[in-house]
Amino acid sequence: MDSKADLAVLYGVETRQLNQAVKRNIERFPEDFMFQLTKEDFVRSQIVILEMEQGKHLKYMPYAFTELGVAMLSSVLRSPIAIQVNINIMRAFVEIRERIVNLSENTLQIENLRLELQNQKAYIEEILHDQNDCNELMQGQLDALTDSMTELSMKVNSLTQTVKKPRKPVGFVIPDNKE
Repeated sequence: MDSKADLAVLYGVETRQLNQAVKRNIERFPEDFMFQLTKEDFVRSQIVILEMEQGKHLKYMPYAFTELGVAMLSSVLRSPIAIQVNINIMRAFVEIRERIVNLSENTLQIENLRLELQNQKAYIEEILHDQNDCNELMQGQLDALTDSMTELSMKVNSLTQTVKKPRKPVGFVIPDNKE
């Protein structure tokens, strides 16, 4: 909250100009923009004791402005500083709106990426599951092939042991001459 005198200096106008602008545009200053201090509030906020001379007492309790009221003052005052403050407020509003739009777009992009990542994860899990099934099937086939080869090997061994033909000698054999 700021006093009118401080705000007048801030906006580069006289206090009476600020008062007139507020009175002419009172509908622009609802209670959450500006409110009148009570005597109790005013006494607490005083740093200096008012002088007892004529004209030094306040007829009316002063008004205090919230940040919204301070911003609204920039739109009702005609000083170069107030005009520049108002222009800056408008630019800030547009910038904030653009950032919100960009944030919304970024949020949408992040959500799309999240969904795509979920789909890829499900696809990879499906491939790994299928590969595991193939590995189990292949292991079963390899086991069956090993069993078949073991059986075949045993049959071959048993056949070779049962059928033992005399072997012809290897090499040069001199026949016996009987004359």
